[in-house]
This record gives sequence, structure tokens and C-alpha cells, in this order.
Amino acid sequence: MVTRKFLLIATLLGMFAVVLGAFGAHILKKLLSEHEIMIFETGVRYQFYHTFALLMTAILGRYLSERWVSIAGWLFIMGTALFSGSLYLIALVPHVGLEASMGILGPMTPLGGVLLMGGWLALFRAAFDYKKNKGNRKSLTE
Repeated sequence: MVTRKFLLIATLLGMFAVVLGAFGAHILKKLLSEHEIMIFETGVRYQFYHTFALLMTAILGRYLSERWVSIAGWLFIMGTALFSGSLYLIALVPHVGLEASMGILGPMTPLGGVLLMGGWLALFRAAFDYKKNKGNRKSLTE
């Protein structure tokens, strides 16, 4: 079961969200425009939201369909990487001389958003199997 992997990845995503939030608040505010800071902060905010979604997925993985929980977790991970990652890059690219990559970054954000929505839908689907596993407590190391 991927429950343990999701728990480990979620803790790292959460830590990096704190690091990036502090980096944005203390260092980037001096370098970026107000609009670029808003873009960066949106990335941090959605990374935090989906860190908690992934933690919840890891916990619910003990009670729900392994297949759908696994799909949800990987969609949350990939969606966060594309959505938040592209926002971080969109905010920073103009300051590192890589403006040519902006054409690639633009489509990554909505694709990441679609993957995040897919994660929520997969978790919704997994919820239909809750009663089937009721009382069946699996170990986090499985």
C-alpha cells in the first residue's frame, strides 16, 4: 500500500511549503513585483491545501479502496508539482533570464489544476468503498 509513501511525501511537501512561504515573505518581497508575489503565494497556498489533502489520503488509505486512494494520492502529488511549481516559476522566470520558457509554463498551471481536481474525484470515488473496509484496520507499513 502507498499509504506510508503518501505520508512521507506529504510531510516533505508541507515542510517545503513553509520554506517557500518564508522565502517569498522575507526574500522575494524585496525582488518581485506585487503581482509576482501574489502568483508565488497562490502556489504556496495550493501546495499547503494539497499537503493536507495528501495527508488525509494517507490516513483514509487504511479504510478505503486501495486503487482509488492510490490514484488520488498520485494525482495530488503530480497536480501540486505542476500547479504550484509552474506558479513559482512564472513568478521567478522574468528575474532569471528565462522568459522563453513562459510559453511552456502557462499550460502547466491549468493541467496541474485538472490533476488536482482529478485527485478529489478519485478520493470521492474511494469513499464509496468505506463500508466495505469498516473495522479492517491496516497497518501504515503495508
